[in-house]
Amino acid sequence: MGIEALLVFPLAGVVLILIANFLANFISYKSDNKAKREPYESGVPTIGSTWIQFRVGYYLFAIIFLIFDVEVIFLMPWAVVFKQVGFTALVEILIFLLILGIGLLYAWKKRALRWE
Repeated sequence: MGIEALLVFPLAGVVLILIANFLANFISYKSDNKAKREPYESGVPTIGSTWIQFRVGYYLFAIIFLIFDVEVIFLMPWAVVFKQVGFTALVEILIFLLILGIGLLYAWKKRALRWE
């Protein structure tokens, strides 16, 4: 790949995104009414202010969940081809799990997994 590819690929990506956004705005049905602008939660009208603060612990809990959810995504293909890849892949996945285990212990020690 030459210097042309370094320029063409990002430019093509930007152009394709702009075309997709333009087509979506051009083709989509547009209606504007008062009900569309009202805040709601699960179809139920809100009571009181909709601007409230959540504790950062909820977000931290969600991020930790996502990290371990992605871990499962990486483990599934490895488990499928385990017999073909051999001992080296076993060592690599053990290192991967060790790093994630250290992260879990750190989160546990910092009490990031407490739902209060």
